[in-house]
Amino acid sequence: MKSATRRGLRVRVGGAVASALIAVGVSFAPGATAADVQSEQWYLGPMQAEKMWKTSTGEGIKVAVIDTGVNPNTPSLKGQVLADEVPKQVAYGATDDYQGHGTTMAELIAGTGEDGGIQGLAPGAKIVPFRVPLAGMLSAKDEKLAPSPEEAIKAVADSDVRIISMSIGSPAYEPEFEAAVKYAASKGKILIASVGNEGRDAGYIEYPAAYPYVLGVSSIDQRSHISDFGQSGNYVDLVAPGEDLPGYCDRDFSKYCHNLVGTSLSTAITSAAAALIWSAHPDWTANQVTRALIDTAGRKWPKDEPTSTAGYGTIRPRSVLADPNYDAGEPYSDPLRKENMQEGEKLVTEIPPASASAKPSAGATGPSQSAAGSSKDKPAAAGSDDAKAVAADSSGDSSTLWIVLGAAAAVVVIGGGAFAVLRAKRAH
Repeated sequence: MKSATRRGLRVRVGGAVASALIAVGVSFAPGATAADVQSEQWYLGPMQAEKMWKTSTGEGIKVAVIDTGVNPNTPSLKGQVLADEVPKQVAYGATDDYQGHGTTMAELIAGTGEDGGIQGLAPGAKIVPFRVPLAGMLSAKDEKLAPSPEEAIKAVADSDVRIISMSIGSPAYEPEFEAAVKYAASKGKILIASVGNEGRDAGYIEYPAAYPYVLGVSSIDQRSHISDFGQSGNYVDLVAPGEDLPGYCDRDFSKYCHNLVGTSLSTAITSAAAALIWSAHPDWTANQVTRALIDTAGRKWPKDEPTSTAGYGTIRPRSVLADPNYDAGEPYSDPLRKENMQEGEKLVTEIPPASASAKPSAGATGPSQSAAGSSKDKPAAAGSDDAKAVAADSSGDSSTLWIVLGAAAAVVVIGGGAFAVLRAKRAH
């Protein structure tokens, strides 16, 4: 019987302490065989991963995992983690995962499956790890020396990493964090983040998923139903598998936990999907990869009417990889410009940034926790079919473009703290 716990972890964002939602193991199976672990990755078959890997494995794409650190020595991650490429100013503790969460995300993205470990959806991609502090889980010294999420993002923006995966969240708005996100977007990066696990009735999604130019990801279960724990709101962009998956839930790394749930998991899998597409089309811009994720997402509603719980639908990278004639559209037109525009801003699309034409380099080495993972068939609103987001063959959205900053976001005071006005629910 499955049970789950909610762990009140805290991540330091800017100068403030804010809650982070981290997927936590709900059961252990020390005697589980290697085959058992990969068989729990129920989405690999429906997504036709083996067929996709004949076209793309994510080779040449680097993914930054901004999390609790990444252990590069698990069987599935040996040779997959580019620790030497973490900029020195933000490298403290990058390969010392103090919770197991970051290592799980890295394996879901780029794990090789070696020795029966987790099989990443993009096993040809490489991971560049970053460790940010969760309050109460690091010593005062380690917490002080660890980079903030915004410092890590700025460092990634100036590197050749293409995708920034952030399975972290907070209800607090931080202007420095938003500025870092916009800077990375202006450098042609795709930013992907979990929307949070407080439930669809929370009425908002977490930051950084709620910032402009970030692809917000929620969760589905094995029946393709939207997870009850996934938060809903205007800037949920995609859904991906996020229930009943294996992973680590401590820093021992001797065994996997089972039946994990959370939009953290969905975020990592979506980051891997973006890596598959970008590897197959290395000359595309972030906008084109984003547009491909949006256009091919599985949904039962019009593409131009994203819903509050499923956004544009479920990731289906196979649909892009299987079509050699797929048209990704204009390289410097933001596919999410209506969502990303804020008062006082305008898009600059006439001149591409210098980094947009840069091709990904191959890796240096070879080849948010929620209550239990139950889901209900509860559509977000009449007329939308969020409850069942995709077909069985399911497999984004960032918004990456070049902006001129304008007016700052409005701020309200809630419970004695400063928060930005949270992005509201969609009307449908």
